[in-house]
Parts: sequence; structure tokens; C-alpha cells
Amino acid sequence: MNKRISIIGCGWLGYPLAQELVKKGFKVKGSTTSKDKLELLYKAEIEAFQLKITPESVFGNIRECLSKNDVLVLNIPPRLRRNPNANYVGQIETLIPHIEASSIQKVIFVSSTSVYADEISFPEITEQTNPNPTSESGKQLLIVEEMLQKNPNFKCTVLRFAGLFGNDRHPAKQLSGKTKLQNAEAPVNLIHLKDCIDIILKIIQQDCFGETFNASTSPHPSKAKYYVSVCKSMNLALPFYDFSRESKGKIIISHKLEQLLNYQFQIKLQ
Repeated sequence: MNKRISIIGCGWLGYPLAQELVKKGFKVKGSTTSKDKLELLYKAEIEAFQLKITPESVFGNIRECLSKNDVLVLNIPPRLRRNPNANYVGQIETLIPHIEASSIQKVIFVSSTSVYADEISFPEITEQTNPNPTSESGKQLLIVEEMLQKNPNFKCTVLRFAGLFGNDRHPAKQLSGKTKLQNAEAPVNLIHLKDCIDIILKIIQQDCFGETFNASTSPHPSKAKYYVSVCKSMNLALPFYDFSRESKGKIIISHKLEQLLNYQFQIKLQ
């Protein structure tokens, strides 16, 4: 196994992932959009690059960031909530020729379960379920998934993560104190940072490329029950849900990942 890996996007997930890979003896190249973060990456023994990827061009030394490595973890979120008009598909289209021209043979693309729509029936979602995104973010992610997996120059595994939490990040903090919240009875789909990192490591170590995985821990309590409980445990103001409105949601099933990678989720929901 080539123990040289590039990570484009050393943010909330990518940075601790890079740190864990370094601990396991990998040589890691990682990118950030922030000049101030370069020193942090260097101190963690990550060869750091400042990159900015737009629909028009890639700014920074992308060639060296990918050079001599055969695995790329592509971890750039769409961020369409901040900028609804962002052209995420265009960003990745600009990046792909640089991947094709490099030594990269395998790609892990960090996607999202937002490629599946929420429904009144709370369907159980497996990798056999046809994606049907309703959000702009989900629609653009699905286009990018297909672009990467159909590319003949590398093998791509798509990793559809549920909502992310861990360390100081938890959706309950954003919901605390809010009223008239919708989808009170919808199932919760979340995954802890530790599981995200461990799953990516498993894919790399087992050379499991060309696959699509859903990744969400269990069980799947209702949003009202779970987030009220979490806010209580954190001594946060409780959220209040509107039970008069019909809820929409889904249940993300991760059996394929558990079986194919022989993986057990480390962090369960209470």
C-alpha cells in the first residue's frame, strides 16, 4: 500500500483525519484556503498547501499537492447555505483535470446523505435507493458524485455522511432555544467525527475503491426526543417543536459499510 495521501480540504474533518494518518505512518499533503492555517498543518507534520478552487481556476500549487501520491481524499463542502449561488459543480470540474494529470489513482469523495429526499413515510435508505435530492446542495453533490465515479482515470469511492457531530460541534447547539421547529417526529441521522475518520481509514487500508457507502450511526430517535435530551445534558435552552405539522424524514441504513468493511460504529446515539 502506498502510504502517501493528499487531502484537499483540511477543515473540521480533514485536519484531524490528516493527523490520524500521520500517526499511522502516512506521508500526508493537505490543503487549506487559509494562509494562517499553514503553520498549524506544518506543525502536525502535514505538508501544507494554500489552495483556492473556483469554477474558473485552481489557485495555488495543486500540481505539487497531488504529486507522488496515489490516494486523494476530496473533502470540499458545497457551502451553499452561505452562498446559494455558488457553482460547486464548476469547482470540481475545474479540479478534475489536475487530478487526471497527477499520479492519483484512487479518490475518496466526501458527500452527504442530502442526495436523498426527506419523505413523510420515513423510508429506510440504502445504497440501492435512487438518490432524489430536493436541496440545491444535494443536487450539486449528486452531479459531482457521478462525474467522479464515471471518470476512467481513477477509481472513486463516494462516502455519503449523515449530519456531522463531535468535539465542540453538535446540531443541538444551533437548535437550542428555538421554537416552532419542524419535523418533530423525523428520525435523526448523525455520525461522529471519530467514526468518519475510522471509516476513511478502513477504505484506504482495505483498498476499497469504486464503491458508494451511506454512513450514519444508530439508533435513529425522533428529532424532538433526541435534541431535547441532548440540550438538557448540555444545560442548554430547550428547543421546541411544532407537532401540529406533518414530519418528513428518512432513516439512513449503513449495513453495506458495516459488512464490506467489517466496521462497527464507535459512537452511538443515546
